[in-house]
Amino acid sequence: MTPDVDTEREGLRERKKRLTRHALRMAALTLVAERGLDAVTAEDVAAAADVSPRTFFNYFASKEEALVGNDPALVAFLREDLVARPPDEEPLEALRAVFLDYADGFRFDREMWSLRLLVIDRNPSLLPALMGATAELERVLAEAVAERVGSPPADPYPALVVAAATAAVRTATRHWGAVDAGPGLVEVITDVFDALARGLTPP
Repeated sequence: MTPDVDTEREGLRERKKRLTRHALRMAALTLVAERGLDAVTAEDVAAAADVSPRTFFNYFASKEEALVGNDPALVAFLREDLVARPPDEEPLEALRAVFLDYADGFRFDREMWSLRLLVIDRNPSLLPALMGATAELERVLAEAVAERVGSPPADPYPALVVAAATAAVRTATRHWGAVDAGPGLVEVITDVFDALARGLTPP
């Protein structure tokens, strides 16, 4: 998950950083889609984005992170939004609201998501990095859920409900990014959370 923050929520410096991060991601995805993962270096990505290699490494630790890593701003946004939800709200409903805020308040580039899916499908060696990014996001959100419900450390519930929610969002974004037109991301995320709420019974 890699959003473009609504410009109304950010200052000039933050907007410049967001645009640079997005340019680097797009350059990495485009080059890897064209050449393959092993034929692209971090220096290639920096040159394609018209920045220095040093700038690249200010944003990403590796080309794999540029391709599938989390945006730190996204992780912080989701955690802060979750913590701010009403305390009596059920965790799954709170997570649903947070991810809908994310989809509604951020501008998504369908072309980028389609390219990302293509790159991942063609380069399965990226899966460990993708799984690591997902695990880190889920860990942060599970800690927030545990705080909300007062779960003891050994309780698997926070991790379980977060895993279900993030799986739903991954399904929604993959479905949304795989087609050139169709429902918006907010609508698709709403549909998948409705399915979770029904207990995954057939529609």
